[in-house]
This record gives sequence, structure tokens and C-alpha cells, in this order.
Amino acid sequence: MSTLDRILGPRVSLEEQEAHPQRYRLPKALFSAAALLLMVSLLLPYWVLRLDAPQFPDGLNITAYVNRLAGDVVEIEGLNHYVGLNSFEDGAAFERSIAIIAIAMLAGLLLAALYIHSRWVLVLALPALLFPLIFMADLQYWLWSYGHTLDSAAPLANAVGEFTPPIFGPATIAQFETLALPGFGFVLAVIASGLVAGGLVYHRRAFKPLIDAEHTAVTVEA
Repeated sequence: MSTLDRILGPRVSLEEQEAHPQRYRLPKALFSAAALLLMVSLLLPYWVLRLDAPQFPDGLNITAYVNRLAGDVVEIEGLNHYVGLNSFEDGAAFERSIAIIAIAMLAGLLLAALYIHSRWVLVLALPALLFPLIFMADLQYWLWSYGHTLDSAAPLANAVGEFTPPIFGPATIAQFETLALPGFGFVLAVIASGLVAGGLVYHRRAFKPLIDAEHTAVTVEA
């Protein structure tokens, strides 16, 4: 058996597919749905931040997409200047520059996984499975970095002090109240991760018996 055959895994006969159609369609459907959700998530916000400040009684909002920020960015940048926070433009510049291509690649790997009937499917599906955790870890790093690199010359830097705002939930920073929430894009990415996990489970149920049967046949021949 060639290396390519080992990676692709056992072929499913037409008779077997007709006898158990759901068994082989379900993992493909789950992977395909996950890929679609990831692509749709590119159009939606991944993170939303609301900030209540004394000088802005109606509050301020920032909506973070994977590659850009929208909302009251200018106003909050002005507050950041007084607190001593770095500009939003300085944060996650590399991540934002590759985000669209990277997520599209995750979706592409899931579609490629439709043709893999071996344990190698995990290599293609794992990035999409872990993507929400990677996103949260990266976001938490940048939130920590912003809160621990204050410009000491800023008027309110000493009053605020170093801080680490949570990824999600409320926080108090000096006289400012913030509330961070997951965006619909991130919710879709989490759902996609769940679909990938389910796809892996049903993939194993569908193809592991075929792999075991092949190994048994090879052993008997030997």
C-alpha cells in the first residue's frame, strides 16, 4: 500500500454506501457545514466592546471583525491617549493581515477532509477545531499587553495602573466601565468547532471498521 493510499484510507464500495448512506454522509455533512460557517463568520464581528465613560453618557462601542475595527474607534482612541494605552492600530497587526486568508484555509482544509478516510483527517480538521481557543488566547494576550504597557507620561496612567481586562464580561478601569461580548462571527466559529468535533466522532465510527478490516485481511494474507 502506497503512502497516498494510507493517507486517503479505504475506499467505500457503492454497495456499502447504499447499505449505510447516513454513516458515510454524516461526517461529510458536518465538515461541510463547519466550513460554511467559518466562511460566513468572516462577514460578522468576532468581538464587541462597550465602554461607559462620564464624558460619553450614551456609551461607546467598538466592533471587532477579524481584520478591522468599526464603531466609535476615534472617540475611544482619544480616551486611550489619556489613559496611556497604545493605539488600536498597533495591536494584532499581523493577525489582522492574515485573518481572512487563514480562516479561508481552515475551511479549505475541512473540505479536503471530505476525501480522507483515515486518521490523517485529524491533521486537516484540528486547526478548525482549535481555532476558537487560539482566537481567545491571542485576544487575551493583546488585552494583557495593552494593560501592561501604559505610557507613564499620560495624564491618567498612574491613576489607572496596570490591568488585564477579561476577554468577555464586565470590567472597571478607573472611572470607566466596560463590557466585552462575543460577536456573532465568533459564535459561528465556536459552532463550527463543535461540528468538526462531531464530524471526527462520526468519521471514526464510519471508517475505523473498514481500516480494521483491511488490517485483518493483510494479516491473514501474511
